[in-house]
Formats: sequence, structure tokens, C-alpha cells
Amino acid sequence: MSFTYLMGLLGGLALFLYGMQMMSTGLEAAAGNKMKVILEKLTANRFIGVLVGALITAVIQSSSATTVMVVGFVNSGMMTLSQAVWIIMGANIGTTITGQLIALDVGEIAPLIAFLGVAAIVFVKNEKVHHIGEILAGLGVLFIGMDMMGSAMKPLADSEEFVGLLTKFENPILGILAGTVFTALIQSSSASVGILQALAGSGVIGLNSAAFVLFGQNIGTCITALLASIGTSRNAKRATVIHIMFNVFGTIVFTILCLVTPLISLVQGWTPDNAPAQIANLHTMFNIVTTLLLLPVGTWLTKIATVILRDKGETEEAGLKVQYLLDIKHIHADKLGASVICMEGIKKELMRMMEMAKSNVFEAFDVFANKGAEKYPAIEKREEYVDFLNKEISTYITNAISYESTNSGSQIFNSLFSITSNIERISDHAMNIAGYSNMIGERKITFSKQANDELTEMKKVCSSLFELLLEKPEDVIEWHEKVACMEQKIDDMTIQYRENMYERIQGGSCTDEGSILFSELLTDFERIGDHALNISNDMLKIAMIEK
Repeated sequence: MSFTYLMGLLGGLALFLYGMQMMSTGLEAAAGNKMKVILEKLTANRFIGVLVGALITAVIQSSSATTVMVVGFVNSGMMTLSQAVWIIMGANIGTTITGQLIALDVGEIAPLIAFLGVAAIVFVKNEKVHHIGEILAGLGVLFIGMDMMGSAMKPLADSEEFVGLLTKFENPILGILAGTVFTALIQSSSASVGILQALAGSGVIGLNSAAFVLFGQNIGTCITALLASIGTSRNAKRATVIHIMFNVFGTIVFTILCLVTPLISLVQGWTPDNAPAQIANLHTMFNIVTTLLLLPVGTWLTKIATVILRDKGETEEAGLKVQYLLDIKHIHADKLGASVICMEGIKKELMRMMEMAKSNVFEAFDVFANKGAEKYPAIEKREEYVDFLNKEISTYITNAISYESTNSGSQIFNSLFSITSNIERISDHAMNIAGYSNMIGERKITFSKQANDELTEMKKVCSSLFELLLEKPEDVIEWHEKVACMEQKIDDMTIQYRENMYERIQGGSCTDEGSILFSELLTDFERIGDHALNISNDMLKIAMIEK
């Protein structure tokens, strides 16, 4: 192959991949959080799940992206493993739409499609039109890239060495291996199938060889989801195992069919003069038939995945760690649905952090009242964990927000950033309250019955406040009003208790040192209420944006 043809091939591949990227970016901006809404409303109905998975993947033209979304949603608890099975099956069907579009040979009008998309971006100011223009421009660029690759590959048909190499792929094992490795490297079955179609359209490879490469490409596409599952929950990893089992099963079935039946001749007969269409049809048949075969036993795939990846023991591994934050590099943060996965993981991690802060506040009052001095080391250890989570979540948000393409998404990330900071400050105030116990013990400070009763009331109010914060409210506006009322109650209690303290000082029942510590306690108590209100304000903003 000459240098000119090699440059044409690389340039065509670059345009093809860039076109897919443009489409994905446009769809991300246009769809936003709708992907989350669609998947959250799924029932356990397998047919609806398959249909939704197929439709989403047909739109975004990437089964890898859909499966990565599924892994993320399972990890964050938005979706059960049983629901994930049907989505994954549907995703494998939906991904074949790219091949069918390529087989239509719309290369002649591709420049027009790209022009319309660019015109919408350049000449129209409406943001929604911009997103649609980006999708059209991406589609046009994708087909232009396909044409360039096809033109660059035509001379290869006259190369005996290259044709001889591809003929070896008639060996099922070599063909499947080649397809798996190539797709795993570029992490896009749509792109690898498109290249295979370009080779076939140039007369370089026939369906006898391409079929087995195609089957391997279905296995290779699992690598993206496999990478995304690193560091996730057990169920999220099982979703990846199900994806791999689906494609391996389909490959085994169709390899046997191709070897013992005239399946390849049958597919060739449908479109004898259109090699790209033959590959597209076989690809579609592969995924539809495999889905039909596994649909009745989908629940067994879940059970098999659970057997392969058994639950770990109850005891968690030692050390500080995050549980719900997927590695942004592995989930391809520029793909559709990635920001939703990030947001849901952050929300789950914030709930963990909130539970720790709640425990610290609750136990800090006991330590202050000298009713649980042995709890201090646990509070200190929990505070260290809260600080760790604050740092990890803040860093994660900073990285994730750089990939966000919508104003609403950026606002949600900003609110999540504010929430983690406020939770961390609440835990700091709890640590302050617990820390006063050292001075109380050293200086033998005692408090009156009234002061101890007030401590009990403060603890009760804080407990009620955190129960509210940890709720999943149906009416977020009403919920926010309850938190605001609770915060006002804390302010009123602080004022009243401070006045009571002054009366005790005047009456001689409160020492100078005791009054100083009690005053500091009231300040921390009031600040806890302030930070709780800040959290509810941000949660209200997020809820309003996501509506």
C-alpha cells in the first residue's frame, strides 16, 4: 500500500471516529438527564428492557456506551441486575443500526448532511438547533470518512499478499481472534464493523472470512464495559460478565451454524451485489437471534454471573475508599450518559458521607455530656473518613465537570460540590463538640440539670434534622420547607439557651469555664443547622434542574 492510500485510510478512519464523537456530544447535550429518567422508569418487563436498550443504542450508535451506562447505573443502585440483562441484550441489537446505515450507501449525500449540520451550528442561534446540527454534522462526517476508507482500500484488492492474509480468517479461530483484538484496541464495534464493511465493499475480503471477524468484533466490544467495571460494586461487575456471556454464546452458536449450514451463502443471496449489506445483515441476525435464544433464560444469566462473581464476606476491606465513584477514564466521560453516571455515583457517596456526619454529631453530644467518652476515638476515625471523602469527591467533581457540555449539568455539579463541603463542615463541628470533653475532664467542669436537659434537646433536634436530610422526598419543595423550619428552630433554641446560660451565670449555678464551653457548643449547634440548610438549598436546586 502506497503512502497516499495509507494517509487516505487513516484520514477516513479519523473522520469516521470524529463523526461518531460529534453525534455523541450532540446527543449528550440534547438528551441531558433524560437518559436517567428513561432507565429509572423501567419495569422488570424483559421486552420493554430489550426495546429500550435497542432504541437508546440505535440513537447513540454505540453498544459500548449503553453498556457502560448500565454498569454505572447498576453500581449506583439506579437499576437492578435483572433489568440490566434486558438492556444489554437490546444494546447488542441497537448497535447494528450503524452497519445498516453504512450499507445504504448514502455517501453521495453525506456532504449535504454535513453541510446542513454545520449550517445549523453556524447560522442559527438556538441552542437546541445547535445540538441537532451537531448530530447531523457528525452523521455526515461519519459517512464521508467511510467513503475515504473505501477508496483507500480498493487498491488492496490487487495485493495478493494482503488478500492472502485476510483469506486466513476463514479459519474461525483466527478470524474471531482478529476481530476481538482489533475491536478491543479501538473500543468501538461500530467503527470496527464499519472498517470491515469498507474492506468488503472494496472487494478485499469476502463474507466467508468476514463472518468470523464479525463474531470476534462482538466479543471485543465488551472491553469498554470491562474497563468501566474496575473498582465498581459486585453487581456492576456482574453486568459486565453478562455482556461477555451474551456475545461469547452468540459467537459459539453462529460459528457452528456457519460451519455446518449454508448460512453464509443464504446471507450472500439476499444482497449478492452489496458486500457491506451482507455484513450488516449477518451482524443484525447475530444479535437478534442471540437475544431470542437467551431471552427466555435471561434470569439464569443473572444467576450464572452471581455464581462466577460470588459475594464477598460481610467484613469490608480495611482502609479509606470510595464505593460509588467510577473512574472517569474508564467510563469515557465524553460519552452519552456519562455525566448522569458521575452524578448518581457522587450522590450515593454523599449519602455515605452524610451518614458518617450524622453519627459523629449524635455521638458528640454524648461525649460532651460525659456519657460516652469511649466513643471519642470512633468519632475521630469517622472524621478522618469524612475528610477523605470530601477530598475524593471534590477532586472527582472537578474532573467530571470539565466534560460537562450543558449549563444545567454544570450547575448540578456545582451544587454537589457545595454539598460535600457543607457535610464536611458539619462533621468538623461535631468534632469540636466532642473535643470540648477533654477540657471538661481536665478541669472537672460540671453542668446544671437545666444545661444537661438542653443538651438532650439539642441532640434530639439534630437527630430529626439528619433524618430529614437523608430522606428521599416525593415533594422536594415541601421537604425543603421542613428543613428550613428545623434550621429556624435551631436558631431560636440557640438564642433561648444562651439567655438561659446568662441567667445561670447571674444565679451562680454556672462557672466561667463552663459558660465558655457551653457558649462554644451553642455556636457549633447553630452552625450545624446553617450547613444543613445550605445542603437542602443545593438539593432543591438539583431537583428543580432535573425536573
